[in-house]
Amino acid sequence: MTQIKFTTAEEAVKVIKSGDHVHLSSVASAPQCLIKAMCERGRAGELKDVHIHHLHTEGPAPYSEAEFEGIFQLDSFFVGGNVRKTTQAGYADYIPVFLSETQKLYRSGAVPCNVAMIQVSRPDKHGYVSLGTSVDATLAAVECADTVIAVVNKYVPRAFGDAMIPASKIDLFVEDDQPLEEAHFTEPNEVEVKIGKYCAELIEDGATLQMGIGAIPNAVLAQLGGHKNLGIHTEMFADGVLPLVRAGVINGEAKNIDKGKMVSTFLMGSQDVYNFIDDNPAVLMMDVGYTNDPYVIAKNDKVTAINSALQVDLTGQVCADSLGRKFYSGVGGQVDFIYGASLSKGGKAIIAMPSITNKGVSKICDALMPGAGVVTTRSHMHWFVTENGAVDLYGKSLQERARLLISVAHPSAQEELDRAAFERYGSHHHYIKSYMGK
Repeated sequence: MTQIKFTTAEEAVKVIKSGDHVHLSSVASAPQCLIKAMCERGRAGELKDVHIHHLHTEGPAPYSEAEFEGIFQLDSFFVGGNVRKTTQAGYADYIPVFLSETQKLYRSGAVPCNVAMIQVSRPDKHGYVSLGTSVDATLAAVECADTVIAVVNKYVPRAFGDAMIPASKIDLFVEDDQPLEEAHFTEPNEVEVKIGKYCAELIEDGATLQMGIGAIPNAVLAQLGGHKNLGIHTEMFADGVLPLVRAGVINGEAKNIDKGKMVSTFLMGSQDVYNFIDDNPAVLMMDVGYTNDPYVIAKNDKVTAINSALQVDLTGQVCADSLGRKFYSGVGGQVDFIYGASLSKGGKAIIAMPSITNKGVSKICDALMPGAGVVTTRSHMHWFVTENGAVDLYGKSLQERARLLISVAHPSAQEELDRAAFERYGSHHHYIKSYMGK
């Protein structure tokens, strides 16, 4: 192991000056000891107007709280669960950006980066450390920052790909061996299992998969045991893929690029996933500018991208980042992959969601809630799946789309949606005929 000189977290964060822009590595890799030390400086009145940037992080995010108003300003690239309340209350803010371009914000200078605070594996005999579970925009931050502070942590897996960087790129080292934040997912419920089945039926042998996080992706993966030669090119994966890799279902053999490799930019899951990528040449942790570039995505055939939504209107507009005027998450990589999959030969872009909320409100609606944002436009929309079926909206007229969307809506909402579609299109003989002839 290359010899490096360690300092304390308290010493390291002294490089942060008032007015600086600070990047934090994301998801499981948020450098908690540096965050704590930075907040102590804030409490001591030593800092003001420090801008903090990151994708979503797991674990506490104290710098976003009301007590640090005027000291730290979080402008995140994605609104994670741990900063949702503070963002909605106006103490933190959000920069709308495609996940693929988060790295470009730094590389183009659109967002400055004075200090990058990251977490890395122990150095190997060649003097390289690994960014482990979180490459995303962090590599760009390392390249662009005036000062890079790295927490060296024995729990950070030694992942390959763009994750490998020379230790010489780092200015200050802090040692802190604390286990990475884990994410555990609930078992899919009956509705999610049905959605999983409909999505799995659309996945062909030899497909390259991207899917987001949570119960629906896990429900899809659980149905793929009988498939062959699947590949992974995604922004993230979690525990759901591991049984398929071990069973040889996911082997990457049908991929045109990165053949035999699983490609991702960050990970979120249990310790199992972190152990799986450790020293594993079959996994490439890559820059988000690579994983999420639609034209790179499209180089593989049969790219099947499955993403979720909060609300879909009768024309096929997808709201995925906000509930009315309140920001709930972010644009993320949905558009990158929907577009990439639709450019792929034999590719399928899928939006999947339950047809109804837990409170019984239809998620398919005549019009999005006032203030809601369109993430995936109606022209990007291809496959749409609920627990009631799968419909392909591509190449369909507005009236046909309305009929197809209503056909997979919750039965309790269909009559009202029919009425709304009738009011919208009913003056046209064509819709009346199909409406009556249902």
